[in-house]
Amino acid sequence: MKPLLLVDVDGVLNPMGRPTPDFRRYECNIGGHAYTVHLNPRHGTRLLELAVQTGSELVWATTWEEHANEWIAPRLGLPALQVVPMGPFEPSGRGEMFKTPYVAAYAAALGRRPFVWFDDQVWLEDEEYLRGHQGLDDFLLVHVDPRHGLTSEHLARAREWLTLSGFSRGP
Repeated sequence: MKPLLLVDVDGVLNPMGRPTPDFRRYECNIGGHAYTVHLNPRHGTRLLELAVQTGSELVWATTWEEHANEWIAPRLGLPALQVVPMGPFEPSGRGEMFKTPYVAAYAAALGRRPFVWFDDQVWLEDEEYLRGHQGLDDFLLVHVDPRHGLTSEHLARAREWLTLSGFSRGP
């Protein structure tokens, strides 16, 4: 089974801190609301390389949901990706982030596929929630500092975990 590479947008691909010169500024309009994002086109290339090298499937795990395919993917050179559906905000039961139950349900529904999740809001409570969720096997949570966004070190950590765990099915 192909591992999943779950990718958040805000804080991961769109850092909250001052962007470096390799980021470009974009204005997005979603439902009448304007958003400014700063994106680094190299992120798309690096994520695609990681997916190919490890035989993984890229998936959006973001509150942007399908809007990520319209506004984010083309600016990063990514194809349209599958999307983890996010339902309404539900209060946390054990301190986990509101997206965590949706990620758990998505991964479980796909037949216990291993996954790496890049997010700026994953913590110990999210790991504990996922470890206790039936229908999930192996996963790696990669916490991304929202001030800086996704780095080569995050991608290397994912590549190493997928390879050493035997999930990598790359060329």
